[in-house]
Amino acid sequence: MTDTPPDRLAIDPDSPFHDADLLARGIGIRFKGVVKTNVEEYCLSEGWIRVQAGKTLNRKGKPLTLKLNGPVEAWFEHDADEDAAEGDAAAADEAEAKTGE
Repeated sequence: MTDTPPDRLAIDPDSPFHDADLLARGIGIRFKGVVKTNVEEYCLSEGWIRVQAGKTLNRKGKPLTLKLNGPVEAWFEHDADEDAAEGDAAAADEAEAKTGE
């Protein structure tokens, strides 16, 4: 995996821009100089984010979103190496718990 996040990413599993592996690493978003934690989708090259509009749902039961335009920065919260090491450690812990040692 690379150290730069993709140009476009969405948290909706039905979106063609959804990537669960990248989302598991954690993505940080800064929009207009403010760190946002409620971003549903973003596009770096076009300079926009989508955020949920309250608790409102559309007719398909998905959150209603607003598209906000402005400068967008994205970064990974965790390194790919850290995630692999954490995954190996978790698997070792599970194996140890099963054997009862």
